[in-house]
Amino acid sequence: MDIDVLDEILTSVAAREVLPRFGRLSAAEIMEKTSAYDLVTVADREAEKAITELILARWPDAVIVGEETAGTEDDIRARLGADEVVVIDPVDGTKNYAAGLPLFAVMAGVLRRGRIVAGLIHDPVTRTSAVAEEGSGAWLRRPGEQARRLRVADPVPVADMEAVMSRRIGDDPYSRAIEANLRKLARHPWFRCGGHEYRLAASGEVHALCYQRLMPWDHVPGWLLHREAGGYSAHFDGTGYDPARMAGGLLCAPDEASWQEIHRDVLSASRLPAPGRTGQRPGPAGGAPGGGRLDRVAGAL
Repeated sequence: MDIDVLDEILTSVAAREVLPRFGRLSAAEIMEKTSAYDLVTVADREAEKAITELILARWPDAVIVGEETAGTEDDIRARLGADEVVVIDPVDGTKNYAAGLPLFAVMAGVLRRGRIVAGLIHDPVTRTSAVAEEGSGAWLRRPGEQARRLRVADPVPVADMEAVMSRRIGDDPYSRAIEANLRKLARHPWFRCGGHEYRLAASGEVHALCYQRLMPWDHVPGWLLHREAGGYSAHFDGTGYDPARMAGGLLCAPDEASWQEIHRDVLSASRLPAPGRTGQRPGPAGGAPGGGRLDRVAGAL
């Protein structure tokens, strides 16, 4: 699958279906899915339909896994192992989009028999695309300019890290540990848009990303972008990222040593202030070996 063609598809659909509706949605065009925090808009649905049609017109044998038409988790897992799969997030950051906040993205990732081989995150507002192919690096494309190679931040101590901590409040050991240990980080922003968070990490503008909910369309494109930019990632238990695994957390860092330090200091249940809780450090994590600040975000995006 030609990533240049895929980029053209996402860019054209974003310009036609997503951007014209931005800031102009009526209340009837914004719907709740599972809660008030989980929204879908007419733009999500129309963009996914258009992207799907264009991909299948070019690659009729491709299997599409789109956020708005994916089905159950079992259905998703069964389809991710096909010969060629394209996962689509037609509007990542829908809550921002519906609120008129210009921080959203259109994303796609390509898998071949379960292996992630390409990822693309397009920003309709700036008309830039962050793209990655397995073994070819991560790049930022801006119209009329030469593509710029992306690179994760240099490793720093946990106390100096900015880490995006997208978390769910719960009573599980990881949730409790994260809430108790956030103060150990220099900063812990959250942008409500995984696509932009992955772009920031791949550009070296934040040091780490931490997620608990792992739907493939949210993470397949960005995971490869981060890895090709030199980063290292693994599930919380230390195993390499598996797109068919939708729980178990995902931690992305500049390198393996940084991953281990964040896990030890921020995620480990043994660091909880409550007595009687013990944690376990992971073994060597799966992922790729690897190796800015927020005041440079505009330049990175």
